[in-house]
Amino acid sequence: MRKPLLISLLFVLSSFRGLATGNYTAQWQKGTSCYEQTKYDSAAWYFEQIAALKPRNAEVYYNLGNTYYRLNKVALAVLNYERALQIDPAYKEAKDNLLLTQGRISNRIQPTSDIFFIDWWQSITHPKKAGAWAIAAFVSFALIIACIAVRRFVKSGDKLPVQLPGILGFVCTCFLVLAFAAAQRTGMATVAVVMQNDAPLMNNEQKGKPLALVPEGTTVKIVSEKSTWIEVTLPDGRTGWLPQNLVTKV
Repeated sequence: MRKPLLISLLFVLSSFRGLATGNYTAQWQKGTSCYEQTKYDSAAWYFEQIAALKPRNAEVYYNLGNTYYRLNKVALAVLNYERALQIDPAYKEAKDNLLLTQGRISNRIQPTSDIFFIDWWQSITHPKKAGAWAIAAFVSFALIIACIAVRRFVKSGDKLPVQLPGILGFVCTCFLVLAFAAAQRTGMATVAVVMQNDAPLMNNEQKGKPLALVPEGTTVKIVSEKSTWIEVTLPDGRTGWLPQNLVTKV
């Protein structure tokens, strides 16, 4: 059940959603109770216990994001909202609260919009869609077999278009490609959050003057990793290297 949580005169932040299931019941109830009593440090501790079990449930991280927002810990709030959205990209409350929290970032780096094709591709190859694409590929393959069988063994089968198996084969191949691409992204941390203010973005040699100082709470895309450094792309498209100990993967 959802309850409204007043953040300011202009914004309303949805409160916790129930997850008193499995092995989390005691921690969930205690965390919720502490939150309602504005004991946010204690609430965060209980919900971190649940998160440590790594449940594939967006509500755990959404509630942690709300708690850290209340504690004015911007980076941790952003991190947990991002984790909630990684599990459930359609989680509207998490999206809204993420934008609200990012508004607190000092000297925030304004994002540039991706090319529509990139946004579209990332959407259709989201890891959660791997199973659906695999099922679609199996169904289309079964239809190919059925078409071939009908044309061969059923008298009226010659009425089916000759091109139909080929078309279905092309469709099946497309589904397989999408399933493979989505499966490849499963379990991969493609983004991270900067956890320290003014984190130095360095050049390829990780030497010299920083290319930029990245604000705490900035979400960056991971390009590659090398030793204690991680290559990232900033929201405005700039690339560089950050020390791994200054970022946390979503």
